Amino acid sequence: MVFFTVLIIILFAPIVMSKLRIPHIIGMVLAGILVGQHGLNILERDSSFELFGKVGLLYIMFLAGIETDMQNLRQNLHKVGIFGLMTFIIPFVMMFFSGIWLLGYSPLASILLSCIMSTNTLIAYPIVTRYGLHKHVTSTLSVGASMLSLLISLIVVAAVVGSFNGEGGIVFWMSFAAKFIVYCLSLIYIIPIITRWFLRRYSDSIMQFIFVLSAMFFSAATCEMIGIEGIFGAFFSGLILNRFIPSVSPLMNRIEFIGNALFIPYFLIGVGMVINIGLLFEGGGIITTVLVIVTIGTVGKALAAYASCFAFRLPWKDGHLMFGLTSAHAAAGIAIVMIGMRLQTGEGQYLIGDDMLNGVVIMILFTCIISTIVTDNAARSIALDDRLLLKQQNEGDDEKILVPVKYPETCNTLINLAIMMRNQELNRGLIALNVVYDDHDAEHNQQRGRQLLDNVVKHAGEMDVKVQTQVRLATNIGNGIKHAFKEFDCSEVIFGIHLHDNSSRVFWGDFAQSVFNGLSRQIIIARCAQPFSTLRAIHVAVPSRAEYEPGFYRWIERLSRFAKGCGSRIIFHGRVESLELIDQYTSNRHKSLRAEYVSMAKWHGVVDLMQQVASDEMLVVVTARQGTISYKAALEHLPEELTEFYKGKNLMIIFPDQYGPAPDTMTFASAQHKEQLSAYQEMVIWWHRLNRRRKRLSIFR
Repeated sequence: MVFFTVLIIILFAPIVMSKLRIPHIIGMVLAGILVGQHGLNILERDSSFELFGKVGLLYIMFLAGIETDMQNLRQNLHKVGIFGLMTFIIPFVMMFFSGIWLLGYSPLASILLSCIMSTNTLIAYPIVTRYGLHKHVTSTLSVGASMLSLLISLIVVAAVVGSFNGEGGIVFWMSFAAKFIVYCLSLIYIIPIITRWFLRRYSDSIMQFIFVLSAMFFSAATCEMIGIEGIFGAFFSGLILNRFIPSVSPLMNRIEFIGNALFIPYFLIGVGMVINIGLLFEGGGIITTVLVIVTIGTVGKALAAYASCFAFRLPWKDGHLMFGLTSAHAAAGIAIVMIGMRLQTGEGQYLIGDDMLNGVVIMILFTCIISTIVTDNAARSIALDDRLLLKQQNEGDDEKILVPVKYPETCNTLINLAIMMRNQELNRGLIALNVVYDDHDAEHNQQRGRQLLDNVVKHAGEMDVKVQTQVRLATNIGNGIKHAFKEFDCSEVIFGIHLHDNSSRVFWGDFAQSVFNGLSRQIIIARCAQPFSTLRAIHVAVPSRAEYEPGFYRWIERLSRFAKGCGSRIIFHGRVESLELIDQYTSNRHKSLRAEYVSMAKWHGVVDLMQQVASDEMLVVVTARQGTISYKAALEHLPEELTEFYKGKNLMIIFPDQYGPAPDTMTFASAQHKEQLSAYQEMVIWWHRLNRRRKRLSIFR
């Protein structure tokens, strides 16, 4: 019945709050107040609420770490440091003097109260996730600053506790610093090694989910062993596991689903059960205490957020979001109060009394309400502006990806690749195709094809991606794919490759060569021997004059999305002219992409590149069809070279779109490139005229 009651609250609180146009997170807290011992006393805050509540708090911090844009964090590390110091120092100083002058607390009690108001709980972070802003620069700044202020506050609390226990000397601080450094370095070294080994060997989704949770709880538990709250360890483990869990993957979907459906609401309800609204009606000094704490703490956080926003020259709506995310106080505040209540002064009194405890508990309610309302309004405003911009950028995008599947062991990998490369804002879904020979086994093969496509639909559904399927009869597999491509009006096709021997015919497979010779749209052929999340780097070999192909920007866009989804570096190898345009594009459209550029004077350098690419990296070769401007005779030897120098490793081959959107319609194309494109088009027309004249002369002769 206890669990049933909690589930009913989780189910109906968002429904009721949506009718009132109030963020549903507030509904969870208010429901906890209502059913708790200070309300209707329906539920008792027993050990289950303490356990699930702490798990929910760790889950929030873990999600914040795992969804952080790491490249964005690296680029804005100095801003995170500045905002983190400001969001700690300003509330700390204001609350310290207010505690002494207005509330009459002792200096040590005022320090603990200042630490409470300097920290914040990311209680409104699920709102940011719901609006899809978890990788926004403002979210990155707020999450990083929250962790920095929390760490500093916990160090100050450790100093206060050490002074009470007589351990505040140089030996204590050297020991504390040594334990913290060893803890961080150990996790940074051990967790990636174990994670990479585990993900390569075990693909079962349930096992992967349990492994990730185990890593989170281990990090939190060991963090508490060195004297720091476990929420820092949960966030730190999320940062470490960030690159191993793609944002679009079944594993990520399960992590978010379990947290948002159960653990985080449990935590919010438990927070509400602690709050006693009745204290406000008892009069006395509780109202003054709550008023001072809420006002000074909120104003301090607001000053820090808007001052940082002004210093970083960000829009004011970003400042609203920074203030909303960093203004709520919950678990960290309760933990620090409990620590203070265990410290006894020489006069036999506790450092923190009941009045401060009650004031902090009531303060949690008001700051949670302020935080969720401000965050919801700011996130909605930012999301609307971003979606309007994306809508303008996506106008005319004909993206529709076809994925032919044949083998059960590779179909999920191909679907994952297509999902990473698709435009999530368009949300058009995928087309999965299974082509079988029209022979005496056709009926049996059709049944197997339907079963395979059912598994594909189920796998994609775990990531909330719709898939349209078709089992097709054909006398030729290649023709079946081409006909389906035209019927569905697809923009590109992705299929797998199997490498058997040294002949170029078998390298391309039974039908691949027929497909890329018969289709002029973008074709991607992929082979991946390990999970995408464990790839360390992606090397892209770009042929000379690739920028003159009409589909130049299409494959750059797909690879950029893929690299961001994997969390890997992407290294482009090619001519300086091509690399400049690629850099121009990625800098405008994918600022957080970890892109590097290496000059490759001649295409023969691809062989050297094949030998340099490690087994946990991927080689992408951008090739060309015969007769196109970037085609060269050396490409004819590509199958033999890949077979000899790059056998069995992660590989992707791209045939660019020949009828893609012209680069002069792209907002990022330079005027110089437009002139080059115009010259190229004139040259192509001249070349076709010359070929026609040669044919006429040969016929005449």
